[in-house]
Amino acid sequence: MNHMSQAIDEGDPEQAINGFISVAQLLEEPRFARLYTYILREGEVTIDDIVEELGMPRTTAYSDAGTLADLGVLTRNTEQKTHTFTAIPIVLSANLDGDTYTITPTFIEAVGRAPTDLDLNLLLDRHGIGKLAAALTYAIPFVEGKMSERLAARELDLQPAFGIAVLHALRDVILEMKAHDSHFDQIRTAVHVPPTEEA
Repeated sequence: MNHMSQAIDEGDPEQAINGFISVAQLLEEPRFARLYTYILREGEVTIDDIVEELGMPRTTAYSDAGTLADLGVLTRNTEQKTHTFTAIPIVLSANLDGDTYTITPTFIEAVGRAPTDLDLNLLLDRHGIGKLAAALTYAIPFVEGKMSERLAARELDLQPAFGIAVLHALRDVILEMKAHDSHFDQIRTAVHVPPTEEA
């Protein structure tokens, strides 16, 4: 368990609120989200790695990594000549009217990928971040073979071809993040399949 979810479980309001703010900033700025999940997948990176892999200007890489370290979602190792950064696996759960919703690095990756993926970007522009979260709840059972592509797209209440395109964009996110997101199993999924599955 990371320090953010520990703080919430143990009732430390200062750390809990700081954790909420950190996750909110990752979701608000796709560039931060992309950097965070890249470092989470890689384990330990240098600024040179960030510049090379993400095509980010060096000054932006320094600035963004510093911001994420200040937010508490990255740690900076300054013991070597070349500083390295590692990501802290984060999870944020909210209970709304008895239902628990959880944000994990997989959703953060979907947000970070949106500016470079036409379908995810269009979904965010037209329907907002809530619809992206809903799409993820259907994409997971689709990827796991527990729900058909057609049913998942229909349940999203999007134009069918667009819904399918979104599911396939999220499929790539899920397959890439599942092995790196230690909280993946906490993501709420739409595993309830209506009896009229292929109607």
